[in-house]
Amino acid sequence: MNSPAPDASRDPARFIRAWTRIESPALIPELRLHLAGPVTPLWEATEKTLNETGLAPPYWAFAWPGGQAIARHLLDHPATVRGRRVLDFAAGGGIAGIAAARAGAASVVASDLDPLALTAITLNAALNGVDVATTDRDLTQDMPAADVILAGDVCYERPMAERVIPWLRGLAGQGVTVLMGDPGRAYLPHQGLVEVAHYAVPTSKELEDRELRETRVLRLLP
Repeated sequence: MNSPAPDASRDPARFIRAWTRIESPALIPELRLHLAGPVTPLWEATEKTLNETGLAPPYWAFAWPGGQAIARHLLDHPATVRGRRVLDFAAGGGIAGIAAARAGAASVVASDLDPLALTAITLNAALNGVDVATTDRDLTQDMPAADVILAGDVCYERPMAERVIPWLRGLAGQGVTVLMGDPGRAYLPHQGLVEVAHYAVPTSKELEDRELRETRVLRLLP
């Protein structure tokens, strides 16, 4: 792109529209999202303001395997969320939450600490004609008002996994259904998980170490 990048902090929606294109993820042709094309230009555009504004890397611009797997499972098995309150935790671009809304969830809230991700979720929800509320609160100290929690690709770093998994297990112990999407991340717990679905998710070597990731949808036990 030859023109200067829009200011992500002043006009996040314009920034997202400028640096993404509307596409359907490989595993979820039913949905359309604002996704990065080549990874490097968007990453560089984001880094231009990273030091000044604290802007996070643009994880929201990619349909990660865990989120795609959860979304596919929900669209294929809508009874999982139909009529239930859903929280899409660490939602990124919101693919899992949008799928939940399409599957008939009573309500969907998508949480992410990155304000640009929240704008992307709102834009993506509008593209798909669904309502998804957003929040930037750190929910890991709370008991969210949710019947189902979706968590895609949350075990890629040790600090994240060590903080999130005990919280999610506690919620599972209180009757919340916790579904995780994971393509074999290093810090996924080895016990207390029940596989409910398995998908081969096409991906990119710019993001992963292979072009196809075997990805599971797992129910987390207390």
